[in-house]
Amino acid sequence: MPASISTRASGLPTDGGALVASVMAAVFWGTNFEATRIALLYLPPWSAAAGRFVLAAAAIMLWLRIAKGIRWSVLRRNLTSYAVLGVVGVAGFNAALFLGMKTSSPVTAALIMGTSPLTTNLLESLLLRRMPSPRALAGMVVSLLGVALTVGAFSGAHFASGDILVLLGSLAWAVYTIGCRRWVSDATPLETTAWTMLVGAFALAFVGFSVETPVTSFVHAPTIALVSILWMALLGSVLAYLFWQTGIAKRGPGATSIMFNLVPVSALLVAAIFGRTPGLAQIAGVAIAIFGVLLASGSGKLPGVRNGRLPSSGRI
Repeated sequence: MPASISTRASGLPTDGGALVASVMAAVFWGTNFEATRIALLYLPPWSAAAGRFVLAAAAIMLWLRIAKGIRWSVLRRNLTSYAVLGVVGVAGFNAALFLGMKTSSPVTAALIMGTSPLTTNLLESLLLRRMPSPRALAGMVVSLLGVALTVGAFSGAHFASGDILVLLGSLAWAVYTIGCRRWVSDATPLETTAWTMLVGAFALAFVGFSVETPVTSFVHAPTIALVSILWMALLGSVLAYLFWQTGIAKRGPGATSIMFNLVPVSALLVAAIFGRTPGLAQIAGVAIAIFGVLLASGSGKLPGVRNGRLPSSGRI
């Protein structure tokens, strides 16, 4: 998460319930990639991205209003940070994802995004001019080998242009993660997520209406495309975030963050359910990439998890 967690344990589910919630969050994030693929069959990318986050922002702002109340002092104090982070981490990240998914596969995109904790750790090390640990470097190399195996690089295939865009989106997410940690002050994770999501939704809508015709696209879109957008907005964004927060509050950030490794596994399983059975090379690539993340994580924590801070707020 972009800010430290201080949620009280009272009223929370049992450890088992919190574990299930964490797993469900990772599963929902993994389904976003297949839902994106379906939506892009009928909707242009900017319109699809804008539609998802306009709905998600409305839902999470309502959640913030009911659960915590809106503290305008938090917005005034962090207005510039929220504006930059919303444009980069929500609009930029999701624009890269939706544009990239025009040619990238859901499994490959999920796997590239699944290495974002490592990318964040390395980027932060560069910014601080601090050499990453040998374990982190080794984990990154192993993860990249897994990604290469998944896209077929060892059999002569090349990264698609969409894969490169997804990678750029992962870098935008890393910048967002570091920025939330360093630029935002005295705000809860829910507040930071809600305000940056609102900014990102406005930015995506602005570009969407400038280069496409979102209203016309949605009016003529079939039901399955609309359901995909609704799924990503409510389950793949807002509900996944709620479940992830529940896991952190009860089980702690270290134990919860390891569940992030289930995102590419979920994407692979969902792709199989929709009739696109992955090959052995893809399955092996996912396993190798996850092993690389675990290798870099050391004692059960993903890179970038320090002092109760998480690198991802779960808005895949």
